[in-house]
Amino acid sequence: MKGGSWDERIDRARALISTYPFAAEGLRFYIHVASFQRSLYHDIQKALKDSLKASSDGVLRGELDLFVLLPKFSGFLSLIKEVAPRPLQEAATALAQQGPSQWRPLLESFWQYELGSPAAVGEAEWLGNEGGVVPPSESYLAWIFLQPYAEYLAGQYGPVHQDGTPSICPLCGAKPIVAVLRREGDGAKKSLICMLCAHEWSFRRIYCPACGEQREPQLAFYSAPEIAHVRVDVCDSCHTYLKSIDLTKTGLAVPIVDELATVPLDLWAREHGYEKLQINLLGT
Repeated sequence: MKGGSWDERIDRARALISTYPFAAEGLRFYIHVASFQRSLYHDIQKALKDSLKASSDGVLRGELDLFVLLPKFSGFLSLIKEVAPRPLQEAATALAQQGPSQWRPLLESFWQYELGSPAAVGEAEWLGNEGGVVPPSESYLAWIFLQPYAEYLAGQYGPVHQDGTPSICPLCGAKPIVAVLRREGDGAKKSLICMLCAHEWSFRRIYCPACGEQREPQLAFYSAPEIAHVRVDVCDSCHTYLKSIDLTKTGLAVPIVDELATVPLDLWAREHGYEKLQINLLGT
């Protein structure tokens, strides 16, 4: 998992609580979520260890094994009712009352049509204490729940053939949730990490993953001195942004988690009229 192992993610979130106190509430929630995801991943691994569920044509989102997943959904909803912000608690309570007959179409629907920008989730939104937008939607909960399954499937592939630098995940077709910069020669190589299966693929440095803009005057990045290893890559053609985690500045970063923790950069971007390409697990 290029987004970091589950233990790495949880440990990094714990470390960042003291580093970024403004993100402490969201990181504590994420630790609960990631701990559940870790357990679910191991359960999936045991159940499917002798059968490859990823389709042979290279498209990850083929069969959805609800026989394995559905029995785990009730426990997931119970966790959300205990640790999530109130709107998500209410959404989990409503889902729990509906029962498995409604969980199946929800999970199947999300598996085909993933979460998009905040506007695509629905009109109801919750503004958290740090200004983050958390949509209390069923599709948001489906995303959290299905992510370990998608990551398991992604892990069954060997090297993936990639034509050019696609703006969506070459394995599952989902959007990137964060970019990563790694040292290469005298510079840095850029890649993107998938919001669903955590697959990482190479990407062009000067290129907008939202609209394909490649004119340098239309593309820029911004950062803050106190969060120097994270920057906001913006496109002035489509007014979209995506964060990049610069591992050349700190090797301790876990991209998926550091993206979650740097809420002030999201606030800055929204205040300047940019919309995030893909919201994260905290809804920001």
